[in-house]
Amino acid sequence: MIQWWEVGLRLLLAALLGSVIGINRGRLEWAAGLRTHMLVCVGSALAIIVSAYGFADVLQQPHMMLDPSRIAAQVISGVGFLGAGTILFLQREQVIRGLTTAAGLWAVASIGLAAGAGLYAAAGMATALLWAILALLKPLEQRYLHRNSIGNGLRVTLARGSSLARLESAIADFHLPVKRISLKRRDDSEDLVEIHCDAQLPRARLLEVADQLADLQGITSVGMLEPPAHR
Repeated sequence: MIQWWEVGLRLLLAALLGSVIGINRGRLEWAAGLRTHMLVCVGSALAIIVSAYGFADVLQQPHMMLDPSRIAAQVISGVGFLGAGTILFLQREQVIRGLTTAAGLWAVASIGLAAGAGLYAAAGMATALLWAILALLKPLEQRYLHRNSIGNGLRVTLARGSSLARLESAIADFHLPVKRISLKRRDDSEDLVEIHCDAQLPRARLLEVADQLADLQGITSVGMLEPPAHR
């Protein structure tokens, strides 16, 4: 039977490793933050400890066998329901949010199982790798992979004297998550209108709106605003 201090050490390690990932996610204000990741990791560690050592008295009975992996398998499948609760489909933006958070919770559950099973090196290395994926790779992904697939808004060239209210009404009909609309006067006969969205949208969605805006009276050209570079 495992000693009580060893149980406490494994649970404490699971809480610490879960907090490493949770701090990063909480800093970005995602639905699952510090406490959620710590709870998942500690709960998983406790589940594997109970599975491996909680039935020692029962095993002394004749013809009794125990498969410690059964509870671990249920943890991995059961945490999927928790992950599903973090996935949202935003109707107005036509995008899905929370997939990375759900995958992170599933991975943190595995880290908890490793810590609870006494695989300290594996739990530590998995935590370091998971943190690197979530914290270090995101800027590179946004800069090199998603730059051509997302946009931050539209740039509209409006003929001088055209109705800005008509443009705002059309934007409202398209259900764009508009953060602000800025109007810049030019020296020539045209005005520049920048439509900044509250979230980065799929490029195909913005192009669809741009095509329809180009047909409005008084609009001479429509372009895309690129998302700001991540630092």
